[in-house]
Amino acid sequence: MSSSNHEPDFLGNVRAEFSDVRQWLDRAIVLAYAVAAGLAVVGFTLLSEWAFGQFGHLRSLNPWLVLLWMPALTGGIVWATRRWFAGAGGSGIPQVMASLDPALPAEHQSRFVSLRLSLGKIGLSSLGLLGGLSLGREGPSVQVAAGVMQHAQRWMSPGGRSGISRHALLVAGGAAGIAAAFNAPLAGVVFAIEELSRKLESRSSGLIIAAIVLAGLMGVSVFGNLTYFGRIQVPRLGWDALLPGLGVALLCGLLGGLFSRLLIASLTGSQDRVSRWRSRQPVRFAAFAGLAIAVVGLVSGGDTFGAGSETVKHMLAGNADVPPLYVLLKFVATWLTAWSGVPGGIFAPSLSIGAGVGHNIAQLTGGDISPALIAMGMAAFLAAVTQAPLTAFIIVMEMVDGHAMVLSLMSAAMIASLVSRMVSRSLYATLAEAMVASVTSMAAVAVPPPVPPPEEKDAKAG
Repeated sequence: MSSSNHEPDFLGNVRAEFSDVRQWLDRAIVLAYAVAAGLAVVGFTLLSEWAFGQFGHLRSLNPWLVLLWMPALTGGIVWATRRWFAGAGGSGIPQVMASLDPALPAEHQSRFVSLRLSLGKIGLSSLGLLGGLSLGREGPSVQVAAGVMQHAQRWMSPGGRSGISRHALLVAGGAAGIAAAFNAPLAGVVFAIEELSRKLESRSSGLIIAAIVLAGLMGVSVFGNLTYFGRIQVPRLGWDALLPGLGVALLCGLLGGLFSRLLIASLTGSQDRVSRWRSRQPVRFAAFAGLAIAVVGLVSGGDTFGAGSETVKHMLAGNADVPPLYVLLKFVATWLTAWSGVPGGIFAPSLSIGAGVGHNIAQLTGGDISPALIAMGMAAFLAAVTQAPLTAFIIVMEMVDGHAMVLSLMSAAMIASLVSRMVSRSLYATLAEAMVASVTSMAAVAVPPPVPPPEEKDAKAG
């Protein structure tokens, strides 16, 4: 009879489980670092909210001050990033994906994820919100939490005897970052599968769930068990909502695909004149981008400054007074922010752009389904930009407590993602591949070709 048919030896398994003290110490170290990752995201949240509040105070003194403040701070952030935290620029998700890539040499893994970069990411992204830039903290939270979690390996059993690999720690940290940033534990699990690991190994699943639970508890203990955007009142969705909902999904899919394609072209070294100037003078380019973002913010009446979360809350509450061109203006402000090279994510700005699309279509069609269309727009645009529809619809579902809209959000995310794939490559995967290719090419140039032994030289000469 096959051994797989034998009943488990309960007492024997218990004795074996508790006999290895070192294994339990390794587990305790990992859980302690999961708590630390959650606390890091909580601290990041508090600091970023304080920073954007200070920016609002600056604007209240004189709105025109942003024309000086934003270029100066944007240029300073890019200078500091390039000088001390070169791997902290941008979202943070591509960096974690690059660090997980087996093609990346082991000696270069700390270039993209480390405890030092996590600290730099927190400070520099918060400075970006102090400058009113159109960025979010959710994507950076992935790199922050992953950097904290992977540091646990320093204290664990050498030689891989703990059974917990660096790969598993990075995936668990990234998932915990998403879960803690959005207060969306299910989204953390799906994000780990859909974006980071592409599969979930059974021996890593417990680690990922434990990290998500502990990091999430840190957020709940500080902010309470509240949904990100509150709870929307969803009316009964009948056949009259089909065409408006389909319009939201298709338009978000097209816009999200164009946004993704534009970011790929901007961030992977296109050879147009502006990109060449950016590569030669990155700090001056960043200052010019900051000035352009300030002008866009003034044109929008201030609605495009920051992540856009407050604007989304006003839209869902039905009392938003956004300009008709809000979607275009927020689109441009977010693109310029990402192109400038500052550390910052696009999750929250993408949600606000999608909410604007849903809000505009609701204004055109009338009726009482505006909150539903706004939520569908958020899921659709985020899915189009990331091409991760499962993560996108679950994030939005948990952020608005929209369990009654599961099918609507899922459909919008899937349709938008399909449309986006016809327009653009996967944003995060493409950026991660470019990062790995850049490092490996530099490593190949740095290593000289092997010199043949003298007898081999003589043979070739003869």
